[in-house]
Amino acid sequence: MTGATFEQPMPLERIPTIIVDDPDELGRLVARRIADVIRARMAAGGRAVLGLATGSTPIGVYRELIRLHREDGLSFAHVLTFNLDEYYPMDPGSLHSYKRFMWENLFSQLDILPANVRIPRGDLPRDQLEQETRRYEAEIRAAGGIDLQLLGIGRTGHIGFNEPGSGAESRTRLVTLDLVTRTDAAADFFGEENVPREALTMGVATILEAREILILATGEHKAGIVHRAVEGDVDHEIAATFLQQHPATTFYIDRPAAAALTREATPWLLGAVEWTPQLVVRAVVWLSQQAGKAVLKLTQRDYAEHRLSSLVARHGSPGALNGLVFNALGAKIRGRSKLPRDQRVICFSPHPDDDVISMGGVLRKLVQNDNEITVAYMTSGNVAVFDHEVRRQLDLLRRLAAEGHIGGEAVDALGRRMDDFLGTKRPGDVDISEVQDVKRIIRETEAVAGIRTLGLEDHAARFLNLPFYQT
Repeated sequence: MTGATFEQPMPLERIPTIIVDDPDELGRLVARRIADVIRARMAAGGRAVLGLATGSTPIGVYRELIRLHREDGLSFAHVLTFNLDEYYPMDPGSLHSYKRFMWENLFSQLDILPANVRIPRGDLPRDQLEQETRRYEAEIRAAGGIDLQLLGIGRTGHIGFNEPGSGAESRTRLVTLDLVTRTDAAADFFGEENVPREALTMGVATILEAREILILATGEHKAGIVHRAVEGDVDHEIAATFLQQHPATTFYIDRPAAAALTREATPWLLGAVEWTPQLVVRAVVWLSQQAGKAVLKLTQRDYAEHRLSSLVARHGSPGALNGLVFNALGAKIRGRSKLPRDQRVICFSPHPDDDVISMGGVLRKLVQNDNEITVAYMTSGNVAVFDHEVRRQLDLLRRLAAEGHIGGEAVDALGRRMDDFLGTKRPGDVDISEVQDVKRIIRETEAVAGIRTLGLEDHAARFLNLPFYQT
């Protein structure tokens, strides 16, 4: 399969793991496995029972399932689904509801029967939740158990919402969300204060009873927890480690999420490797960090104690190897002499501040080289401006108007419209045009202030305001 790494089980990996170069390929692989289960169950005269997850990671899987339904005739008419979790309390029609997520991203585009969809109810009174969780468990048992469970993994190592401290015997229940989980969800809820503090979730025991489990992770921010889940000991503080005890679990991850696994981070510790120039540099930099020494001061003993003697032998001596790596690292530093001079340069920034944060140093050197520079901001980025900042700017305008510095009538009219909207705005509501304009202008002033620090004039900023990434 193109782009996927299918090695024999790694000696340190306690969950079979497939690494995929392309996240889209990850979605295709997992969707095909789900399709195989559905077809096999139908061929046997039964129905497939799927456990499904929400979040950004499985969206690629759901897109591929939709394609398979439309183009290959994959039917979901006899599929029964159970979702992992739901925030509590949560109106099922809310923008943040997992019920809404599933219907918008999957179910509405399939031939699945609404009666065959099961999602924990986050809209019930608290005194009915125990009955709801028992009912959910009973329905899973009545369906014959889950054939295939799809999972993601949170930064705390949670599967479902089984936060640190969840036991292997836990069942569907109401849980308190970890602060890290709520912080990670803050952007989706337009502020951490809007993130529910509780959720309904399948328990670890419920998940482990599935006949097959596929767990997904993408992105370098998941690398650390993937490493702990796959190579660490079983730990009640990391629910995903319980998957090591399941006989048919497979981890699907992209290359960035695999970065901390031994076979990716330090493959030379597992045995013979093909020493590419890039891998040589990585190994010597790693050794420098392990030994606490500068690259040029690494000795034969350092290499021997860290199982890298064979690498030294390939280069003749530690000095030759150290010098090679030192020069390779130095070549990566882009001094002014290696950058264009007296040229026209355009920098495309997705939204204000990406330019200064991501390549401010290079831009400063380009300015010093007398280049004619334009920074083109593709979107307004107004989604990143909080409402309280709009109120603060509105207060500034009112104070200026009160002192006669600007026209008060226009400020009053603008202020009334914005106050009326912000006073009744709910999380997820789309801003009125006046609020969007103020947020856009705030980002533009931030962008101009940023490029000034680099030595650029205000006119170097161009704001394209493309119609996406808006509130």
